Amino acid sequence: MTNDVAIIGGGIVGLATAHALIEQQPDRRITVLDKERHWGAHQTGHNSGVIHSGLYYPPGSAKARFARAGGEAMYRFCTDHGIPVRRTGKVVVATSIDQLPRLAELQRRGTANGVQVSELDQIGLREREPHVRGVRALHVPDAGITDFAAVSEKLAELLAERGVDLRPATELLGVRRDGSDLVLLTDRGEIRTRRAVNCAGLHSDAVAELAGTTPPARVLPFRGEYYETTSFSRDLVNSLVYPVPDPAFPFLGVHLTRMIDGSLHVGPNAVPALSREGYRWGAISPSHLQRLVTDPGLRVLAKKYWRTGATEIARSALKPLFLRAARTLLPDLRGHHLLRAEAGVRAQAVTPDGTLVDDFLVVEDENWVHVLNAPSPAATASLLIGKDIAARLRSRE
Repeated sequence: MTNDVAIIGGGIVGLATAHALIEQQPDRRITVLDKERHWGAHQTGHNSGVIHSGLYYPPGSAKARFARAGGEAMYRFCTDHGIPVRRTGKVVVATSIDQLPRLAELQRRGTANGVQVSELDQIGLREREPHVRGVRALHVPDAGITDFAAVSEKLAELLAERGVDLRPATELLGVRRDGSDLVLLTDRGEIRTRRAVNCAGLHSDAVAELAGTTPPARVLPFRGEYYETTSFSRDLVNSLVYPVPDPAFPFLGVHLTRMIDGSLHVGPNAVPALSREGYRWGAISPSHLQRLVTDPGLRVLAKKYWRTGATEIARSALKPLFLRAARTLLPDLRGHHLLRAEAGVRAQAVTPDGTLVDDFLVVEDENWVHVLNAPSPAATASLLIGKDIAARLRSRE
């Protein structure tokens, strides 16, 4: 039997795409495959669970277009299906006077993106977050938290009920053409399909190459390491607390997150991982290391960001440096409050000239849609991203 669509990658974006397709056309034959035994095993299941509001993103970007409405769609989905979700709000804190222009730019972006945002002086900040210190802050009431792994499990459950062919523990090994069809070669047999969607996340560029495409960007994995506070210190923060981000680097810095289970996580940093699934320093892939050394774009990137990279590596190795970054926001935090927590790995696309791709990156041809860069807020906006991919497929029918 030939599928109408096969989706490679069972993270939240791949599952949301299948959900959008089956909602659009219930009799569609759809297969979702993933090399792991459970859904959402990588980026989806290794993040802080934040539902972003759309504050940070340049107006007119895909991130800006999807984040605001995508967050509201995620709140509705979680509420409708009994998934824990909470609209906690967040504060973005300027800890020094020289950060105020960047804070003002964030407020301008947020307003342009339709985000409800208000300014807090020191007194207003202390009223919301008594233990957090800063000279000024922005309050964003619509940010919140959920469990994206639970969202993925629910999506998979709904897909199974609708007759979608779900194939966990199925790894894509190759692709060949047979007339107008694609034949996906996996370690568990062949899958025939008319169209395919690449939502492989950390492996998305490799899947694109298997499909015969030269991707315009390659994936560089960054490990984000977290600490969890002890139960005695988790009440130091009420909601979500972020620093003012560095506009030259596409990461938000060490922040403080009250998780959906009530715990308080501190982090992440951003350390280049030594394998695509490098959740710890000991996870090393010789082929990945060879690529790091030989890829010209990555060499340019290393030259440009070597100071920032060295700082992040030092924070990874030395807990006091990680603590110092967190105490900039939360002075009452102490080293004995922090316990190592599970790390995540972010798939960051890098162009051949060494540019970090900041926006979502989707490439398509007659048979394929390749999602080559879908960092945060992709989980937040996943339901809308899925609808967008479904629309792309529909437009070519």
